[in-house]
Amino acid sequence: MEAPHSSPAAGSRETAVPEAVTEALPEAVTVTITVESPEQMQDLGRRLARVLAPGDLVMLTGELGAGKTTLTRGLGEGLGVRGAVTSPTFVIARVHPSLVEGPALVHVDAYRLGGGLDEMEDLDLDVSLPESVVVVEWGDGKVEELSEDRLRVLIDRATGDTDDERREVTLVGIGPRWAGLREELA
Repeated sequence: MEAPHSSPAAGSRETAVPEAVTEALPEAVTVTITVESPEQMQDLGRRLARVLAPGDLVMLTGELGAGKTTLTRGLGEGLGVRGAVTSPTFVIARVHPSLVEGPALVHVDAYRLGGGLDEMEDLDLDVSLPESVVVVEWGDGKVEELSEDRLRVLIDRATGDTDDERREVTLVGIGPRWAGLREELA
């Protein structure tokens, strides 16, 4: 089990997508989806995998237990990759090669990495990105420079002593690559 830590995504639905993101990036496309269970979160990952392509950078934000790894597990299933998708917290990064001649899934947990791309360079993500789908948990402020086109996934959940499994998942497609995100997910 991971050590508790908080995330910038904690809070209400209105604060899930900081205004600075949409003001600074007017070309951003935002889609919000409500999921009611871990199974629906995994299914969302499978649906999202259908629109992903080699070179895509996906940044996941959400507090501990929000569903980042569950979503990534669905991505792995949808992409048809080898190996069980589990949290890469202690290994920092896992590479899941494709079993169906598609892109590999590179799953990174950047929580313990302190500073931007300098520390991320050891992972060679810039080398992996063109032929892989790179998913980075806790990547805000650390990996944006890898690609002008990226998909931010912000997962909001109820906090405190609750067993509510409902999540508000906000997809923010940044750059021309994501212009048709709404239609592709429909």
